Amino acid sequence: MKRRIHIAFVLACSLLCSSSAFYLPGLAPVSFCEETNGGDDCQTTVELFVNRLDSVESVLPYEYDAFDFCTDDKEKRPSENLGQVLFGERIESSPYKLKFKQNVKCHGVCTKTYKKGDKDSTSKLDFLKMGMQLNYQHHWIVDNMPVTWCYDVEDGQKYCNPGFPIGCLVTTDGRAKDACVINAEFNKKNTFYVFNHVDIKITYHSGESEAWRGARLVAATLEPKSIKNTDEKNPSCDGGAPMEVPAEFENDVTIVYTHSVTFEENNSIKWASRWDYILVSMPHTNIQWFSIMNSLVIVLFLSGMVAMILLRTLHKDIARYNQVDQEDLVKFSSTEGKSFLTYEDAQEESGWKQVHGDVFRPPRKGMLLSVFLGQGTQIFIMTFITLFLACLGFLSPANRGALMTCAVVLWVLLGTPAGYVSARLYKTFGGEKWKTNVLLTALLCPGIVFADFFLMNLILWTEGSSAAIPFGTLVAILALWFGISVPLTFVGAYFGFKKAALEQPVRTNQIPRQIPEQSFFTKPVPGIVMGGILPFGCIFIQLFFILNSIWSHQMYYMFGFLFLVFIILLITCSEATILLCYFHLCAEDYHWWWRSFLTSGFTAVYLFIYAVHYFFSKLQIIGMASTILYFGYTMIMVLMFFLFTGTIGFFACFWFVNKIYSVVKVD
Repeated sequence: MKRRIHIAFVLACSLLCSSSAFYLPGLAPVSFCEETNGGDDCQTTVELFVNRLDSVESVLPYEYDAFDFCTDDKEKRPSENLGQVLFGERIESSPYKLKFKQNVKCHGVCTKTYKKGDKDSTSKLDFLKMGMQLNYQHHWIVDNMPVTWCYDVEDGQKYCNPGFPIGCLVTTDGRAKDACVINAEFNKKNTFYVFNHVDIKITYHSGESEAWRGARLVAATLEPKSIKNTDEKNPSCDGGAPMEVPAEFENDVTIVYTHSVTFEENNSIKWASRWDYILVSMPHTNIQWFSIMNSLVIVLFLSGMVAMILLRTLHKDIARYNQVDQEDLVKFSSTEGKSFLTYEDAQEESGWKQVHGDVFRPPRKGMLLSVFLGQGTQIFIMTFITLFLACLGFLSPANRGALMTCAVVLWVLLGTPAGYVSARLYKTFGGEKWKTNVLLTALLCPGIVFADFFLMNLILWTEGSSAAIPFGTLVAILALWFGISVPLTFVGAYFGFKKAALEQPVRTNQIPRQIPEQSFFTKPVPGIVMGGILPFGCIFIQLFFILNSIWSHQMYYMFGFLFLVFIILLITCSEATILLCYFHLCAEDYHWWWRSFLTSGFTAVYLFIYAVHYFFSKLQIIGMASTILYFGYTMIMVLMFFLFTGTIGFFACFWFVNKIYSVVKVD
């Protein structure tokens, strides 16, 4: 035994000692050195990759070569994980070839000529103009870092955008749109200006140690410019007239793409903190932290008050129901020397104890409720594990596509708890159609999501967007679903049906009790509508930043705070549902099964209303296809959130009802 403890201690020490060399998967640093000092342990070429182009005015992203930019003849496309494919990322090599510490001044990359009257040239130039009009953004990558465009904003602050526009437009009324405001020379009406030149600056810090030698890249920034050149071999990048593209295709148009590269050493920035300058300057980090913390404190305070009031009131109820006071219950009288009990003066019971014989009566549509709860359990566990891993840093923005990949893989592997929960509850409800239950658990909600996703993918494919999922990936998703998730659901259902039904603390009467007339606030619909307000109140601030990261293409990295909000959401959903369930039981309404699920699940309706508000007030999306895509993907989010929150409320209420009826004395 001592020997085992000693071995474990040595292994633990070894892990701690080697922790300085530990890096997250896919995030190991790369060392660079000059060509004269090249070796197996460092690279001399700095590879610049290009990603898809997107816009805040359109949901449709496009691949880099869709806009007829310069391309690499020897294309080297890095491998993409499932999350990147689902998000529509299309990373490929670029024609910009960089050698470490070799500065380049005004180097021509390629020339694109568009001839008037040529159908192909007209379509390509029109597509490029469309991209500039909708403010499509480049997204370049160097050493797994986004190449950022940093510029000054209000209050002397600097904003670093992980992308830069392909060009800009000055409208017919002379107003400069978006990026055109950065240069006073962009002033010709009804004219497009192409950013055909970039000044790239790569910052590195050098080191020489036993662990590594050479240099590591810590920042990559650029400044886009519009410069008119006519000769690719002898370009001039010191200024001059901007590269204009008139709205009307009257003459041939020639665009020469050029670039400059500067390497700069900065040993004050460490490799581990090289993302800080991007994340700190993101717009969603300039938030009112005091306001957010104040909201969290209010939510916690309200939750504490709800719990305290509920526990105190419930304690008095249980004490009153269990009190055996002979003076109140019976009256002794004597007749001819005989004593007997009369119950005339006994107080008639009222409240939640009166419905003890009906509170566990199986609900209507128990099959559907059990299926929803099984799927909700699957989503809940998937969300919890994903957020926990994100808090540890495994799913950071640097690890592209990892968040979506992790969520999909977890959902596939969690079919067993979904089948088990659904089968166990369905058996408790007295259901006997176990085959239908298993099939619905495995196919109903995932089928709705996949059908919605497939329709959205058809629209993306029709529009030629890079976000369209390839046919092979769709087949792979179906294989994961039917090959892994469905069998695991059957396994979970098998063990769930083998278990005995959940034992109830009280017996159910054969004849249902009549429910008395209810007040407005104890009726089902008002209670359900009110039940989702408090949970939504604790997430709507974070919801704004999450929607920004999805639709406004901003990076989200505050997973620690999101995990805290996730825990607060669990608490508020549980307490709000328990409180309303208690009020309804006190009003002698014992139909709590579906109501507990819908009370907290109604938070998803508020989520949808907020998404509609966000679409009309914050986004600049135009076009029918983009609008359909926005609401199509939003419906998937709303459905998953409905199952997730509804499951939390149901199980909290299920535990509460079992608890109170197990401690009260029932004759």
